[in-house]
Amino acid sequence: MHSQVTNKQRIEIEYVQLSDLSSLTETDSVVTQNSHQTSEFTQFDGHFQGFMDMLAEPEQVMAYLDTHQHWFRRCAHPMKAEPIGANGYAIVIGRFGSSGYEVEPKIGLELLPRNDGVYRIQTIPVPDYIPPGYDVDFQASQWFIPVPISEYFSDQTPDGLQLPPTLTRIEWELDLKVAMKFPKFIHKLPQSFIQSTGDRLLAQIVRQVSRRLSAKVQADFHNSLGITLPKKMRGRSVSILPR
Repeated sequence: MHSQVTNKQRIEIEYVQLSDLSSLTETDSVVTQNSHQTSEFTQFDGHFQGFMDMLAEPEQVMAYLDTHQHWFRRCAHPMKAEPIGANGYAIVIGRFGSSGYEVEPKIGLELLPRNDGVYRIQTIPVPDYIPPGYDVDFQASQWFIPVPISEYFSDQTPDGLQLPPTLTRIEWELDLKVAMKFPKFIHKLPQSFIQSTGDRLLAQIVRQVSRRLSAKVQADFHNSLGITLPKKMRGRSVSILPR
């Protein structure tokens, strides 16, 4: 496969809007192998969920999340995040690729104010930027689940910590759709290979970014309260769900 493609090839790809993809079905998930490809583009999508735990009451966690302007860019590093308005950011995720094709996605995300106890994140346009050959539809929600401390630390309570009655578990779900316009040399590869490789890459990106960002947010929150984060709470969960 790689003998047909080199990383030095210059490629020109067109911009495709997800709103133009109405002919595609939305029944396949990131774990299926059904093709979303037409002569113009290929679509990948996935449904993900995860959580992280905060050693504080929900009111303290809400106060932190409500002031994301103070910590989001710091926690997003090494990703570049530039503000868009009061609640948005233009984020450069990093460079990803396979089979000689690479892309450095840049997306706009808006962290919507809390509504009925739910925080939502959605894609927004990045001013003066046209994505070169891809489009992203990012729709995420997160909410709180209180967990009694006595249940969480049922085996052993950490020494030296003044614990609240409950800790706050932030659970989240993400629906992600990515449309890609590939150069012609990519379409010389089997479509099943393109689809499965894209599916794996999408899942890899979500896992990598969500785990890294969650770990930094979790550490930053506890540092802001002067709390040493117990080792038991440092695990973050990310799962890929079938539709």
